[in-house]
Amino acid sequence: MITEDARALLETGAVCDSCLGRPFAERSFGLTNAERGRALRTTVAMADDDDFDPATPEECWVCEGYCGTFDAIAETIVDALEGVDFATYQVGTRVPPLVEENERLLREDAGLEPDVGEMLKQECNREVGRRVGAKTGTDVDFDRPDVLAVIDLEAFDPLEAIESDSVTSHAVDLQVNPAFVYGRYRKLERDIPQTEWPCRECGGSGVQLGNDGEVDCEYCGGSGYMYDTSVEQVVRPHVVDAMQGEEGTFHGAGREDVDALMLEEGRPFVLEVTRPNVRDPDPAELEREINAAAAGAVEVEGLRLATYEMVERVKEHDASKQYRADVEFADPIEEADFEAALEKLTGTTVEQDTPQRVDHRRASLTRERTVYDIDGELLEPTRAEVRVHGEGGLYIKELISSDEGRTVPSLAGLLETDAEVTALDVLGVEGEDEPFELEAYFHDEPRADNPDDTAEAAE
Repeated sequence: MITEDARALLETGAVCDSCLGRPFAERSFGLTNAERGRALRTTVAMADDDDFDPATPEECWVCEGYCGTFDAIAETIVDALEGVDFATYQVGTRVPPLVEENERLLREDAGLEPDVGEMLKQECNREVGRRVGAKTGTDVDFDRPDVLAVIDLEAFDPLEAIESDSVTSHAVDLQVNPAFVYGRYRKLERDIPQTEWPCRECGGSGVQLGNDGEVDCEYCGGSGYMYDTSVEQVVRPHVVDAMQGEEGTFHGAGREDVDALMLEEGRPFVLEVTRPNVRDPDPAELEREINAAAAGAVEVEGLRLATYEMVERVKEHDASKQYRADVEFADPIEEADFEAALEKLTGTTVEQDTPQRVDHRRASLTRERTVYDIDGELLEPTRAEVRVHGEGGLYIKELISSDEGRTVPSLAGLLETDAEVTALDVLGVEGEDEPFELEAYFHDEPRADNPDDTAEAAE
């Protein structure tokens, strides 16, 4: 009988309503543990015809007063969140080992299972969390909240907290989760890497040791970078500033060579911002700001506020890519031979050893990649334009040149002459089976392409 179990719990000593109700947390949905405990205490007193004798949290030998601090803890969390932009939250709790031991002894002394009901940790999470949500008008999220407040009960004296109705801020560890902006970028000038590229000679410091001490690095001119700028350096500062974050990390859906252009619809990317104080900047305004500052070297479009799942999607989603290459041959090529070689490559799966140009930074592997389609035009006997649609990870320069036989088959191998890509443009990066842009991974609504579309959407 539940009354007998409650009577056994009360016989262990002074137990507050919350601690009395927790072993019965699975009974009667919709009640707090304090309400369950008070109802049981009342029932036992009436059944035994005894005086009603409540016990306050300050008197409770189990929680030692912590069940009376939920309001004060919530207020401390709300104060810590002042100035932080968030829509979802979660609360976690670290319980002192001695209190955890008290909970075990309570159930053991009453002859109950050691894990029956719930523990103080779960109650504190829920009760404090409920108060935080009510005070801030935000929603709890157990999967990926904007902010996580971890309470360390051992960091304060519960009896002092009850008396002062306050809890020290040191008892709350506030974790602000990153925010994410998705978009696509076009790279309209060559010799711009996707991400910042620290100088290999000075390690990014910009200085070297000379006879008279530190001097500017000769290799990078003191900048600390191999290149003057990068797509990341163009995009990151504006997004981080708009979100009032600490720093940003650029995640791209693959990357193109430094000397390649990225055209057409652009390459998907996500900019991750740590500890943002603003989570909802205007993507359209941010887009205009970035493009104006980039002055035509880089352009971004389709910026949207994204979820954290978008990072994995950008990095792991299978994508096919389209390229345009200017090609020069060592020997004159006949039109018929050129067209026959392209036909043989169309639909072919090629084997590619890691290219010599990147084997210093990538594992030495043999990869199989499919050439979905390839066509082109022989502009002169020794010069052609080639267009390729290939599986993600296909090395285009090596598909053309053979990389001294490391790619088989190749255009150079089929034509039996050396071939070199003199200019490469990426024309498309799209998902193999479905697009990168899934609405479930965005926080905001898609923007209309023009004012007319906006008006139609409003109607």
